[in-house]
Amino acid sequence: MISLGKMIRRFGREEDGNIVVEAVLVLPAMLWAYAGMFVYWDAYQSINTVQKAAYTVSDLISRQQGAVDDDFINGMRGTMDYLIATPDAAKLRVTSFRWSAPNNRFEVIWSRSPGGSKTELTTGSIAAMTSRLPIMSDGDSAVLVEADVNYTPPMRFGLEPETISQFVVSRPRYLPKICHVDENCA
Repeated sequence: MISLGKMIRRFGREEDGNIVVEAVLVLPAMLWAYAGMFVYWDAYQSINTVQKAAYTVSDLISRQQGAVDDDFINGMRGTMDYLIATPDAAKLRVTSFRWSAPNNRFEVIWSRSPGGSKTELTTGSIAAMTSRLPIMSDGDSAVLVEADVNYTPPMRFGLEPETISQFVVSRPRYLPKICHVDENCA
């Protein structure tokens, strides 16, 4: 009869294994890691897509060579929705603003939110965003594009549903400011 001590020493010296046992031990960890990488990659890809779409919309608006209208802004939301390709529509707000040195504040020229998805900015409400806006010279203007897109991860691996937000400021390329046809843009 073999003693328990001998059996344990022989087991410790064994170098051959059983692939089925190893697979059963390792496979759940590999599947868990693969699913986790998939979820985090999907979140990263969604954030990146929303960011690129917001920059694209901001660039399209900054290149306008005339006044924009509500149909144009609605088209920008359609462009955003097409670029992000999610079931939920993006919440978009486009604001044209300028810096007034005599008043020491940012002043809203016009603000629109297609479908009323976000509250339009005013000179009073843009003051809360001053720390996020660039330093500008007196009379300089810029266009602010804010986009919010709901994101739900395909599986729960430490990620909860959240809203991906982008805040993009662009300077008009060809005109001193981007005007809206319904606003006095003096």
